[in-house]
Amino acid sequence: LGSSSRAINTLQYAIDFAAVLGGKVYVVQTFEVPKVAGTLKNINKVLTDKVKLELAQIMEKVDTKGVEVIKCSIKGDLVSTIPILEKELNIDLVIASAKPVSIDSTLYLGAITGSIVKRTEIPMIIIPKDYKFKPYKKVMLGVRSGVLKHNDILNPLTYIVDLFKTSVSLVHIVTPKNFPEDNVLHDDFKAIANETIYTENATVFQGVLEHINRISPDLLCVIRNKRGFLTHLLETNSINKIDFESRIPLLVLKGNL
Repeated sequence: LGSSSRAINTLQYAIDFAAVLGGKVYVVQTFEVPKVAGTLKNINKVLTDKVKLELAQIMEKVDTKGVEVIKCSIKGDLVSTIPILEKELNIDLVIASAKPVSIDSTLYLGAITGSIVKRTEIPMIIIPKDYKFKPYKKVMLGVRSGVLKHNDILNPLTYIVDLFKTSVSLVHIVTPKNFPEDNVLHDDFKAIANETIYTENATVFQGVLEHINRISPDLLCVIRNKRGFLTHLLETNSINKIDFESRIPLLVLKGNL
């Protein structure tokens, strides 16, 4: 969570999702000690107390719905902390706001969330501003490459499909950068898709834009690949709206890395 009004909505979304899954939520707020604070006494305690107060105030404004919510205030960098939490707490999914801080209105994905997408292999759901949780009835899965190097890549999506009885529209986007093997769909793609659409576009994003209005999904799903469009767009850790924007939740799977 970032220290903004979006934190409340992000946490409520995570709680609502966990209530359906029967999961628990670890809500993480980190703090870093400024270098200029090196001579100040008890600065760690002051900052820890400040973060705990912020978390308490956020918790007062959400409905936990009986979900176990565990508050974590951690000293350090959030991006570096998440891989540690993944191992220590056996995290299945990260839920984050697309842009926790709304200073720059031209950004779709802020630097913090973008850095997490690049550095973690945990599946992520990135939610737009003020988006409320609702069951996923239709998913659009946009892929450039039909190759799957790991058998478990689609597991999170399969779990969602089974839980919500979701239909999956697979859009296979053939771009000029595709190798011949990219144009052949793995059997796991065929098994999960209710419909398969083949399209030729300059980029994956253009292919998504061409079909998203007709499909009208509740969830957009992409796979993070070395040559995928998210990797290209996140060269600077953030994504401008002019390059890519999702107005529905975006599920990012770990990919063929």
